[in-house]
Amino acid sequence: MPAVSAALDALNQQRELLTQQGMGLLGAWALLNLLLSGWLVARTGRRTVRHHFHLMNVAWGAVNALIATWGIVQAQPLHAAGRTLAASLQAQFELEKLLLLNAGLDVAYLAAGAWLLARAARAGEARPERLRGFGQSVLLQGAFLLAFDAGLYGLSHRFAAALLALVP
Repeated sequence: MPAVSAALDALNQQRELLTQQGMGLLGAWALLNLLLSGWLVARTGRRTVRHHFHLMNVAWGAVNALIATWGIVQAQPLHAAGRTLAASLQAQFELEKLLLLNAGLDVAYLAAGAWLLARAARAGEARPERLRGFGQSVLLQGAFLLAFDAGLYGLSHRFAAALLALVP
């Protein structure tokens, strides 16, 4: 049983480390949005597509920064030892469910971005530059987050098979 316990501890530590690194990537994306779009939003005309694009990117950056910070704090790669197999499987499947839920939300963000762009293209729409800028930003953020969530799911799912292999 010591070999199983050591393997379980290693798998838990690797999963927590991957999660922490993923949140670090999300944090870097958030920081890029906050810094670059924060700098550019102040240098674009308030009635331009670019201004609204960067304004929305700043908002997404703030939310993503909070999520990434929370995720980094929650991941405990140095304290992953000692979990039971049942607790490890539960943590694994909860992470997978969260990533799949997020991927579904990301698809909704892509649809919302496309809807905003379609509204901007309609004749007589008030403030089409705002709708177009917001739509472009939501599409960009949704595409990044879909790739991020799907990629993190793919990388973390390999731990599920390894954990299930430990089931007696």
